[in-house]
Amino acid sequence: MKVLLLKDPKDKDSGPDPYIKELGSYSLEATLIPVLSFDFTSLDSLFEKLSHPECYGGLVFTSPRALEAIKICLKEKSKKEAWSNSLKQMWNIKPTYVVGKATASLVEEIGLVPQGEKAGNAEKLAGYICSREKPNSSALLFPCGALKREVLPTVLREKGIPLESLTVYQTAQHPDLQESLSSYFSQQGIPASIVFFSPSGVKFCLQHIQKLSGDLINQIKVSSLTNGGTPEAVNLGWANEIERLLQTLQTLILSLACAYFSGENPSLWQIQVLVYRITESQNGFY
Repeated sequence: MKVLLLKDPKDKDSGPDPYIKELGSYSLEATLIPVLSFDFTSLDSLFEKLSHPECYGGLVFTSPRALEAIKICLKEKSKKEAWSNSLKQMWNIKPTYVVGKATASLVEEIGLVPQGEKAGNAEKLAGYICSREKPNSSALLFPCGALKREVLPTVLREKGIPLESLTVYQTAQHPDLQESLSSYFSQQGIPASIVFFSPSGVKFCLQHIQKLSGDLINQIKVSSLTNGGTPEAVNLGWANEIERLLQTLQTLILSLACAYFSGENPSLWQIQVLVYRITESQNGFY
């Protein structure tokens, strides 16, 4: 059974991609195709704010990309020295709130101590922050993407907890996406299942997949492992939606196997994961 995963592969230095490894152990032939690219912006402004920890009550990260922006800043020798010599210690006096293990790991790489990574999503992290922060205290600095969801800012605003957002990356279509999809469909044929990992992934891939699949598109079982991707998945234009709620890669595998081997063949098999993905356990690769 062939499964097309529309996501970036895990960094080579951190071992094999968990989806490829786990799906393979169940004899599911998975292929990864990168869908998104990220343009980093406002890096000077970001480091300027990081240079004044006394102005903030802490940090909030809901996406690994925001940490990547900081790591780009730290490639400059003078900024790296300033971070290592004093800024890191000053920020460590304050809380660093995160969503997901992948983001928490990147926070640790720059020398900070993450809190709240087990919250699972932005809404739960907001509740965690509200339980620890006082209203009208110093603002929390929130480096984020242009397509961030408004759940966390809204909850904090309603509780009177100041949050200063700074857009540090823009999400765009991967430059090789169309060519990669065409190559996959011509060489591998129509996959049994396609798994999306973000609303942006659905947006960028939909027309290409419809064109490449042709009349066979209704044979594809579609899964949407996103926090917020339901509207895009519903608008795929396929009928007979079957909604299932999953939380882990293992339950995705089980459901894929059950649907495939039991003879189910829905035109659209839509799965919305409301808790988190394995790589981010994350909101946010938008």
